[in-house]
Amino acid sequence: MSKGIGIVETQYYTFAAPPGRFLLDSGEKLVPITVAYETYGDLNEDRSNAILVLHALSGDAHAAGLHKGQNKPGWWDDMIGPGRAFDTDKYFVVCSNVLGGCKGTTGPSSINPSTGRPFGTDFPLVTIPDMVRLQGQLLDHLGIDRLLSVAGGSMGGQQVLEWLVSYPYRVQSAIVIATAARHSPQQIAFNEVGRQAIMADPDWQNGRYYGGESPAKGLSVARMVGHITYMSDISMAEKFGRRTGGNGKAHPFSNGFEVEDYLHYRGLSFVDRFDANSYLYITRAIDEYDATRGGNLADAFKGLKAKILVLSFKSDWLYPSYQSLEIVRACKTAGVDVTYCEINSTYGHDAFLLEVDEETTLVSHFLIKVFEGAR
Repeated sequence: MSKGIGIVETQYYTFAAPPGRFLLDSGEKLVPITVAYETYGDLNEDRSNAILVLHALSGDAHAAGLHKGQNKPGWWDDMIGPGRAFDTDKYFVVCSNVLGGCKGTTGPSSINPSTGRPFGTDFPLVTIPDMVRLQGQLLDHLGIDRLLSVAGGSMGGQQVLEWLVSYPYRVQSAIVIATAARHSPQQIAFNEVGRQAIMADPDWQNGRYYGGESPAKGLSVARMVGHITYMSDISMAEKFGRRTGGNGKAHPFSNGFEVEDYLHYRGLSFVDRFDANSYLYITRAIDEYDATRGGNLADAFKGLKAKILVLSFKSDWLYPSYQSLEIVRACKTAGVDVTYCEINSTYGHDAFLLEVDEETTLVSHFLIKVFEGAR
C-alpha cells in the first residue's frame, strides 16, 4: 500500500444567509446552510481532474488522511491517496457531509436561527436530490463546473445516480457501487426497524433530547440491526462462529456469544459519534429515493454521455447484485457506455469498504481511461 496523504483538515462553507435561501424538495427553506467538506490533491489548471466521493449512511466528509492529533484515518483512506484508486497525484478529490448529517453539515442537531436551539424534529425533511443539490452548490463555490467522476457506494451510490439523472451535463463518468435505483420492501423494512427502535426509546422525547439524555439504547439497537445486514452469513461464521467469552453476558438472556458482544460494541460506539435524529432523517431519504421518478430508469438515462462503472459483491444480501444489474440494463437500453463487475467477496455489503485490492484495480483503470480520453 502506498503512503497515505497525511494530515487533513475539514473545511466549512456557509451560504444562503438572509435574504438568500436554500430551497428543499419539500418546499421549505434553510437559511443559512453550512456544508462540511474535505479535499485531497490539487485541482489542475483547466479544472478537469475533480472527483466527488459520496459517503454512505454513517459516513462523513473525512474520507481520507488523518486529522491532527488523531490516529483513525478517513472511511475510504485505503482508496484515496497517492498511487491509490483515487490517485491524488492525478486527481482532486472532494468529499462532503450530507445535508441532514451530524458531522458539520446543517442537520437536526444544528442550531435553528429562529429559536437559538437545536432544530430537532423541526428540521425539514430532506431528500437525496436535496443532498446532491447542496453538493452542486459546494462545487460552484470551489469553481468546479464539471466532474471527471462521481463515486460512491450504498447511499453514496444513490447520490451518484441522482447526479446522473439530474445533472448529467456536470458528470463525465460515474462509479456506482453496491446500491439500488430504489429500495426494495425488504430494505425499507430494515430501516423502519431501526427508526422504530430510536422512537421507542423514552429518551428520544419526540426528537427534543438535546441538552439531556440522548436515545442511546434506541440508536444502539438501530446500529446493531444495520450491522447484521452489512455482513454475510459466511463472514459472520468466519469472524465469530459460535464462540463464547469476551465481555460476558450483556443481559440475563444473553448466551455470551462473541457475535453478541460485537453487536453491543458496534451499537454503543456508534452512539458516541452519530445523532439519532440524523439517523431518522437520512434513512427516510434513502427509503424514499427513486432514481426512476416512478417510471423507467432507462428513460431517465436517455441522452446520458457519461461512462459508467457499476460494481456489486456476490455475498451482499442488503444490496444484492440483481439491483446493480437493473442499473446496468437501464444503461444498455439507453445506449450508455457501461462496464459491470460482480466481485467475488464473502464480506457482504461491507465489501465495498474492504475489497480494496480488486476495487483499486477496477477503479484506477476506469479513471485512467476516462481521464486520458478527455484529453
